[in-house]
Amino acid sequence: MCAGGGFTAQEQQRRKRVRLEAAERFERGDGNRVIAADLRVTVRSVERWRQAWRQGGSAALESKGPQSLPRLSDRQFGELERELEKGPLAHGWQDQRWTLARIKTLIGRRFHISYTVQGVWKLLRRHGWSCQQPVRRAIERDEGAIAVWKRQVWPQVKA
Repeated sequence: MCAGGGFTAQEQQRRKRVRLEAAERFERGDGNRVIAADLRVTVRSVERWRQAWRQGGSAALESKGPQSLPRLSDRQFGELERELEKGPLAHGWQDQRWTLARIKTLIGRRFHISYTVQGVWKLLRRHGWSCQQPVRRAIERDEGAIAVWKRQVWPQVKA
């Protein structure tokens, strides 16, 4: 994922701290695999960071920000949020689930701007949105049967 692409400001700051920690480790002479394991990133990322660090020091590891300007302005995103609050039924879908594909379609209809599904996800994350699970449980859910399964069947499966 590109620097800044789809990340909230808090996540961008966390990733910056990780890159700068890697720079300190480069100065100490730690190996790429050790750094990657300790910082829980890929070895390839550490290799890219080390190459940038050799060429420009710690400053080269600073975020460059998003690689492109957002296609939806803050005003337009506010309008999108208001449309999302109305729910999918108000926009012609048969149930109350917002999916990335549906939001992509809504953006296209409302603003005549084309996004990919991944682009919609990055846009939403950048504005602090996250995945949500339905609040209600299925009507058919049988708590008693689930408890029996956990007590009797799961131990056998687990063994």
